[in-house]
Amino acid sequence: MSNINLLTYIIVCTTTFLGGFVDAIAGGGGLISIPGYMIAGLPAHYAIATNKLSASMGTAVATFKLAKLGHIPWKRAFFCIIAAVVGGSTGARLALLVSADLFKRIMLVIIPLTAVYLSMNRSMGEEKEPLGKTQTIVRAVIIAMVVGVYDGFYGPGTGTFLILLLMGAAHFSLGDANGTAKAINLTTAISSLIVYLLNGKVIIMLGLAGGITGIVGNYIGVTYFEKKGVKIVRPVMFIVLAIFFIRIISEL
Repeated sequence: MSNINLLTYIIVCTTTFLGGFVDAIAGGGGLISIPGYMIAGLPAHYAIATNKLSASMGTAVATFKLAKLGHIPWKRAFFCIIAAVVGGSTGARLALLVSADLFKRIMLVIIPLTAVYLSMNRSMGEEKEPLGKTQTIVRAVIIAMVVGVYDGFYGPGTGTFLILLLMGAAHFSLGDANGTAKAINLTTAISSLIVYLLNGKVIIMLGLAGGITGIVGNYIGVTYFEKKGVKIVRPVMFIVLAIFFIRIISEL
C-alpha cells in the first residue's frame, strides 16, 4: 500500500470518529468507518482488516466505560460471549458454502421490519418486566449465538441487532443491552483481528491513527448515551438502518 498520504489519514480519521460515536450509542459504526477506508483508497480486504484494528481500540474504550458505569452484567455477558464466538466461527464456515447475496436479500426484508419495530416502540422495550434469571440467560445466549452466526457470515450492524434483540426478547435494560453488545463485539473483533494480523492484511499505522480518533468518538458517544438514553439511541438506529439498507441495495 504505497498510495497512503495525508488525505488518506484525514478521510480515515474523520470516518472512524463518526463510526465510533455511532457505534457507542447504537452499534453499526462499521457501516460508516469501513466505507471510509475504501473511499481513502484501500482495497476491500485491507479496509475490513485495518478497520478491525481501529474498531477494536474504540470498542475497548466504550466497553470499559460502560462496565465502569455498571452496564455490563458480567454473569450473563460471559455466556453470551462464549455463544457469540461459537456462532461467529459457524457463520464464517457457512460463508464458504452459501452465497452472500442470499443473505443480503434476506436483510432487505429484516431491515424494514426492524425500522417498523423501532417506530412502534418508542421506549424500545424499556417498560418490559424482567424475566427469571435462567430464562434471561437462555434467551440471551440464543440471541448471541444467532447474531454471532450473522456476524461471522456478513457482519454489518451486528451491535444494533444485538441491542434490539437483547432488549426485546431477553428484556435487558437499554444500558445492559448496550454494554453486553459491546463486550460481545470486542471479543469477536479481537479474534478476527488476530487472523488478519497473521495474514498481513492490517495497515498498522493507519489503523492506529483511526483507532485514536475512534476512541474519541466512542468516548463522546458513551457520554451522550448515558445522558440521553432512548432519546438519542432511536434516531441513531434509524440512521444506521437506512445506511445499511442503501449499502445492501448498492451491493446487489
